[in-house]
Amino acid sequence: MLELIWLLPTFPALGFLSLVLTSGNLPKKVVAVIGAGSIGLSFLVAALCAMEFLNSGADHFSRETWTWMAVGSFNPGFTFYLDGLSTVMMLVITGVGFLIHVYATGYMADDPGYSRFFSYMNLFVAAMLMLVLGDNLVVLYLGWEGVGLCSYLLIGFWYTNPANGYAARKAFVVTRVGDTSMAIGLFLLFAHFGTLNIQDLMHAAETEWAVGHQLPAIAALLLLGGAVGKSAQLPLQTWLPDAMAGPTPISALIHAATMVTAGVYLIARTHILFELAPDVQILVAWIGLITLLMAGFTAMTQSDIKRILAFSTVSQIGYMFLGLGVGAWSASIFHLMTHAFFKALLFLGAGSVILAMHHEQNIFKMGALRKVLPFSFACFLIGSLALTAFPFTSGFFSKDEILLAALELEGPGTILWLGGVIGAFFTGIYTFRLMFIVFFGENRGHHCEGEYGGWNMKAPLAVLMLLSLVGGFIHIPVDAVFSHGEVHEEHHANLLVEGFMILVPLIGIGIAYLFYGSKTFSVDKLMASSLAQNLHRLWNSGWGMDWLYDRLFVFPFMWLARINARDIIDLFYAVIVEVNRMLHRMIVRTQTGSLRWYALSLATGLVLIVTLGVLL
Repeated sequence: MLELIWLLPTFPALGFLSLVLTSGNLPKKVVAVIGAGSIGLSFLVAALCAMEFLNSGADHFSRETWTWMAVGSFNPGFTFYLDGLSTVMMLVITGVGFLIHVYATGYMADDPGYSRFFSYMNLFVAAMLMLVLGDNLVVLYLGWEGVGLCSYLLIGFWYTNPANGYAARKAFVVTRVGDTSMAIGLFLLFAHFGTLNIQDLMHAAETEWAVGHQLPAIAALLLLGGAVGKSAQLPLQTWLPDAMAGPTPISALIHAATMVTAGVYLIARTHILFELAPDVQILVAWIGLITLLMAGFTAMTQSDIKRILAFSTVSQIGYMFLGLGVGAWSASIFHLMTHAFFKALLFLGAGSVILAMHHEQNIFKMGALRKVLPFSFACFLIGSLALTAFPFTSGFFSKDEILLAALELEGPGTILWLGGVIGAFFTGIYTFRLMFIVFFGENRGHHCEGEYGGWNMKAPLAVLMLLSLVGGFIHIPVDAVFSHGEVHEEHHANLLVEGFMILVPLIGIGIAYLFYGSKTFSVDKLMASSLAQNLHRLWNSGWGMDWLYDRLFVFPFMWLARINARDIIDLFYAVIVEVNRMLHRMIVRTQTGSLRWYALSLATGLVLIVTLGVLL
């Protein structure tokens, strides 16, 4: 079965071609079968390949399909590489992706762009599978750019609204900054080693470069630039909240479960480079910590249900970066998997609420929905508990491992651990602030008739609820990828530390209850001071990052565009054109049609040539 691993991206690619070439003329039922069925087939192949690979006892499997290009000694091919890390990634992408596709068959049922939607989604899954299964950085980069293109197409799916087009362009441009950094990093690695095969690169780097050497630090920094772009980390995190302009299943698939984890995967896959550059690796941890705290503060001030979840995604990816930075490679990939479960559940649950509320997304226009939407309430409750790392939910196990690894790190470990715990405190506040406002309290005048959708929307949610509860007990086979032959050691802490980490998010939930559940404390009184209002404006704006980028990059660029409206570069070529026109007019004047003039011209020319011959 492992020999058929090439079918994984092939099925969704064929689904994409089928839907594109039929130009939306297929019946919706056929579109749904092709759109969701192609991902279902990929998941089936992925599950069979995973079982055979894990039972084989091998540490990796490689399958070359064909050579992509041959330039001298450079022969990158479409070769699929399977180890513990890519096994986890392919199962998450196809498994969660299939559930989201099935949900979307109901969510998008009334949309006129139904076929176009599934064609984009299929292309995205194909590109993401190429990204995680490619054995060389050329194939990885192909998938990397593919998911960037699909992100642009899907965010701007409802393109008739100019704001959606702006959000799509913003995502494309901001991530392009990171993509450029990553491309330069690939050029550097190829120039030094003459190959882009990932395993050969890592082996060569480990052999030739010493820890702390300048070149691995530069290469790791450049790859980190790509990672922070795709994974929406500081300073390139501003695109993700605006990306909520796309349909909700897109938010669940691309901006919660798969694409935004591409940066995490890239760092994990090239972890040897970062181990050779410890200063860059600890920078990864600081970026993750600062990002998760900034996003947590911002999430507490949002009123759009999807933007709250978007900032939550930024925060949780920050935890993954924190784990990567402190060397908790396995824990970060574990959190990547559990986050895919509960965040997809929350986004799809939000989609059900939005449809039931007739596309209303402002949480302050909702209330008391737990009785009207009991199933959606259950989805949100379980997803929220997992997000806040409530004991024995999936998020509890993965986040705990990251924080304990940070605590055991020498030097800044204690500060990183404390920052992560503070982030968990704010996670409890903003998550249950959303819960209490939307599902408790009183009806705020809205009209909600009940749950929206049939089995195709409820069944995926039920599976995700189960995974969000028990996903923490799943063992992922990634230790061998990161151990370098060493025995993996679990992180342990005394009961006081464990109890403190459990208690802190619960305190956050309690504070959310006092302000938004029981109304023991008044939010209006808290916001009465000018300091609170100023902080609210700062946090609500995403710490003014868009304001800063507007003044550093956007406004100067627009100013240059205005003063260069006639294009100075074009002026240079315009002068060349004008000189040629002038010469043309001069030559035209010599063509008089008079035989005497032509004879005189020939005689004059002959005299000049003879004279020059005599003189020279």
